[in-house]
Amino acid sequence: MDLVPALEEPLKQPLKSVLGPATAKVMAEHLGLHSVGDLLHHYPRRYEERGQLTHLADLPMDEHVTVVAQVADARLHSFASAKAPRGKGQRLEVTITDGSGRLQLVFFGSGVHKPHKELLPGARAMFAGKVSVFNRRLQLAHPAYELLKGDTEETVETWAGALIPIYPATAKLESWKIGKAIQTVLPSAQEALDPLPDSLREGRGLVSLPEALLKIHRPHTKADIADARARLKWDEAFVLQVALARRRHADTQLPAVPRRPAPDGLLTAFDDRLPFTLTDGQRKVSKEIFDDLATEHPMHRLLQGEVGSGKTMVALRAMLAVVDAGGQAAMLAPTEVLAQQHHRSVVEMMGELAEGGMLGGAEQATKVVLLTGSMGAAARRQALLDLVTGEAGIVIGTHALIEDKVQFHDLGLVVVDEQHRFGVEQRDALRGKGKQPPHLLVMTATPIPRTVAMTVFGDLETSVLDQLPAGRSPIASHVVPAADKPHFLARAWERVREEVANGHQAYVVCPRIGDEDVDPKKKSPEDEAEKRPPLAVIDVADQLAKGPLAGLKVEVLHGRMHPDDKDAVMRRFAAGETDVLVATTVIEVGVNVPNATAMVIMDADRFGVSQLHQLRGRVGRGSAAGLCLLVTEMPEASPARQRLGAVAATLDGFELSRIDLEQRREGDVLGQAQSGARSSLRVLAVIEDEEIIAEAREEAAAVVAADPDLEQLPGLRTALDALLDEEREQYLEKG
Repeated sequence: MDLVPALEEPLKQPLKSVLGPATAKVMAEHLGLHSVGDLLHHYPRRYEERGQLTHLADLPMDEHVTVVAQVADARLHSFASAKAPRGKGQRLEVTITDGSGRLQLVFFGSGVHKPHKELLPGARAMFAGKVSVFNRRLQLAHPAYELLKGDTEETVETWAGALIPIYPATAKLESWKIGKAIQTVLPSAQEALDPLPDSLREGRGLVSLPEALLKIHRPHTKADIADARARLKWDEAFVLQVALARRRHADTQLPAVPRRPAPDGLLTAFDDRLPFTLTDGQRKVSKEIFDDLATEHPMHRLLQGEVGSGKTMVALRAMLAVVDAGGQAAMLAPTEVLAQQHHRSVVEMMGELAEGGMLGGAEQATKVVLLTGSMGAAARRQALLDLVTGEAGIVIGTHALIEDKVQFHDLGLVVVDEQHRFGVEQRDALRGKGKQPPHLLVMTATPIPRTVAMTVFGDLETSVLDQLPAGRSPIASHVVPAADKPHFLARAWERVREEVANGHQAYVVCPRIGDEDVDPKKKSPEDEAEKRPPLAVIDVADQLAKGPLAGLKVEVLHGRMHPDDKDAVMRRFAAGETDVLVATTVIEVGVNVPNATAMVIMDADRFGVSQLHQLRGRVGRGSAAGLCLLVTEMPEASPARQRLGAVAATLDGFELSRIDLEQRREGDVLGQAQSGARSSLRVLAVIEDEEIIAEAREEAAAVVAADPDLEQLPGLRTALDALLDEEREQYLEKG
């Protein structure tokens, strides 16, 4: 086996020993590339054909771009300036074209001499720079450029024949310089160890890894690129799924205390006092959870459910089952408001069953404690004491639960709410508080498409609640185009008054609080609509109370208020004392006021699709129908308007999450959901490559079952180490 390390070496070589320290430093600092292997896996973003030109018509603003184009016109202007009062200042304006559009380049001062000699009409070159606007026209100021001369020139040779790869680049390192660096290390690709088992590669007709690397960086045809991408997608999907499969496998090796509810215990008493029957979905999911809790290995389950599908009820029954079996259960919520809300609703649902050790508490009762960062010292001491003695069977809290001081008597179950706000490491910290690993239930109200669940939460089994409990009402959603049709907005406020007149309440949601400093540079009148700051809670509440909603009781809620004030506002709203609550997204999750029937979302285009769906779920929670109005000033043809149209058109969260993902790409979904290694997908697209991910998961499970330590697959071990190294690095950076 000594041959293997020798083979690995070329790809592990630090870039500074191959490319020189200056280039290596820029690559490390700006692109995160440290070794030859890293650079080989820095794939082109797209390819230009030498005979074809980039679409200048589609250039993105404020981004570094690389374009291939032809000089149409070059003019040197002299002008007087403070530095050159005699008209000796020089400005070179070059117009380039690609058939789809034109773009102006400008060079000033001493920077004009070289381009003035080289950029003559008819010259073709690659240009790189940041796109800006001057006099309402797009331009590149002082772009770097590389002339493309006849076929004999080495430039073109380096540029791989017909297809020019365009790499993700930075201001400090243009695409073609990255391309040249890759040409230098490309021979090392021959030494790349293949992570895919031969049987898998041959069975699926995939090219070898060295060949894929060669074809992605130096393709001769589009078919080369397709071959390379098909192969590299499999690498990404498979290595990631192996990492997850090994995690699942390791978990099945861990011991856990089986937790079976007592025959006539707390759970039975709770079920007996429920005023409604559970839905079939809740029953089915509860059975999956109870089966897991009864095993000798820790449960790892993801519970997905539509807004209002009754996830909290399912989680509470699981917690009661564990308390019944002599253990304790902890529920982790992302914010204090939400932790308090959960605590209140759990105590309400349990009634005297939550009054353990108190006068009037039922005999099976337990204690339900709240633990958050802003609690007073005495309350906190008591809560910690109740946990360590086992007096409290259930604790609900924020990340304050993870702190070292918190000790449990016997932690049996951890429930994590709104998973995408908690990283793996926080889950692990809480799990480390049990004498043996506790069972884990993760809940998310943002429906996640199946493929994302497999990619991001692949170490968890998944349960889905997709039916709404009886008695939940439909929600009608409409887009209100405030700029095109101002009378629609006036009508929206009338609708709010009508709901209030009928004895109901309403939310108005704004993207901003209003006590922040807004960048004064953004306030020039000509780009008022373009750049105006998002509407703010404090201003909007004031305008509404004096204007269209005068006479109604309007209150404000946002995240920077003191926790006691937030609580008081929520209590008054829940009690029906407030007609209209003007709030930020603090109400996005978990807030339950069945009497609130209308929601107006201002600047709705500034929220993501899933977030809008989540917000909308706050209305229609009672017997009266819900209404959600999405107010926007965006023009009809804009992508933002199409997105709002999609939200208005369907109440299916799974469908919306797919739309959301297709529009935003998965980087932020994966990056947000887990540590960064999960989002290091370079060629795999989670929605498009659904089949590859599903197949890779099956293949990975089979490989890990047969050879958990991957002794027969050194190449896969190396790839896994690289992936997990990245993951470990990110933990350390976060820590």
